[in-house]
Amino acid sequence: MTQLDTVWILGDQLNRHVGALADRNACDCRVLLVTSDAKIGAKRWHRQRLHLVLSSMAHFAAELRAEGFEVDHRRAPTLRAGLRAHCAEHDVGAVTAMEPMSWNGRAMLQGEGVELVANDQFLCHYEDFSQWAGDRTAFKMEDFYRWQRTRLDVLIEPDGQPTGGRWNFDHDNRERPPKDGRAWPSITRFELDDIDQAVIADLGDNVWGALPDGTWPVSRQQALVRLDEFIATGLAPFGTHEDAMLGGEWKMAHSVLASSMNLGLLHPAEIVDAAVSAYRDGTAPLNSVEGFVRQVIGWREYVWGLYWLWMPSYRDANGLHAERPVPPAFTGASSTSMACVANAINHVERHGYAHHIERLMVLGNLALTAGVNPQAMTEWMWASFVDGAEWVMVPNVIGMALHADDGRMATKPYASGGAYINKMSDSCKGCRYDPRQRVGDNACPFTTLYWDFLARNETAFAHNHRMARQLAGMRRLSDLPDVREHAVDILAALDAGAL
Repeated sequence: MTQLDTVWILGDQLNRHVGALADRNACDCRVLLVTSDAKIGAKRWHRQRLHLVLSSMAHFAAELRAEGFEVDHRRAPTLRAGLRAHCAEHDVGAVTAMEPMSWNGRAMLQGEGVELVANDQFLCHYEDFSQWAGDRTAFKMEDFYRWQRTRLDVLIEPDGQPTGGRWNFDHDNRERPPKDGRAWPSITRFELDDIDQAVIADLGDNVWGALPDGTWPVSRQQALVRLDEFIATGLAPFGTHEDAMLGGEWKMAHSVLASSMNLGLLHPAEIVDAAVSAYRDGTAPLNSVEGFVRQVIGWREYVWGLYWLWMPSYRDANGLHAERPVPPAFTGASSTSMACVANAINHVERHGYAHHIERLMVLGNLALTAGVNPQAMTEWMWASFVDGAEWVMVPNVIGMALHADDGRMATKPYASGGAYINKMSDSCKGCRYDPRQRVGDNACPFTTLYWDFLARNETAFAHNHRMARQLAGMRRLSDLPDVREHAVDILAALDAGAL
């Protein structure tokens, strides 16, 4: 048996041209992929989420074999057990891998003596982010985003100024949902091949959600189709209504490319290049292109950097001492009469996806104002969304949605009553709950819980100047005792799946 180096490819590093595999060829290494029973059994995964990862790994293994690589794609009790079994069966030289996406994964590979190369699936390595962060005590994504734009030369003019004279076009991208009945961009549903069918048949019982239907790309070829479709039909209408929600439109004009980026099927550089080219070619307006670019090189990489800067203690943060379980309405254990929640959960159940405003201002907002435990909410979102991962969900849930980090990431909690949802969605029309009422049988749970949340946490927010107006408004409520009494009933119904 010929001794060869082993390149270990983890399940979210499925790209031939990055990391430890980038400069290798079929004659100088073997490739190892491990499907871990422990990972599969660790959570109640959404079917489409679990299928996406396992099928993408299997398709990548098949592509490498077609290129001539010797591939050992094995199933094992754990990742560590898979590596050790591989080394016991083969005459292995060095074992090399790209840095994992998770804190625990990196520690495990280092403990096994694996040689790590820098993770280049992002445009800002976490060590570069740490240098940018320096000795800052306060962080703003906008500062990082402008630094990224400048150093990457994205939408920057020769004189160093931002294209269009503005760094962001948020003001143009906050329109209410359109009422013209427009048709939103369609996407290809990919054929489920023999690999897909085998994976689906072996998913087991500890799963939930609709069966895979070809929505999510499981290979680079499919991911490139999705990218081309978005640039051609989705990018132009994306910006204006990117914060709007429609019950009957699960993705609207959102790119739904995050899962492909997070698995390595697409690289953020090629996505940004395609979007900027669409603006330069005149096929997409600047407000849409800039808004999308900000999601990719701004928010996504900001979250990635903060994850590595603040881990591992950050994932245990619970500054508001929230201990309520994830609502049964989220987990599929019950239905709900809250139309906005029902719509968002329907999107998750059918597709393993809801766009960022549904995540933050519906699901996250309810979890925040109800006092759901941040670690439980993180676990649920990690397992339920096709683009979920620890590095994605820990900052987004702990910091952004549930304000569990005492304001390290967001200077004020993203809490709101029903008025915001009424403004930015079509859910309130026909809902049994009235967003204008805070007490009574028809009171919107979001409105009731918003004021109760402020009252419960008045001491915690007393020195936050960005909460002064909200707290003053809460203190002026003549019916605050009634609101708080009604909130007790709302929370009990929420826990019982009867809301």
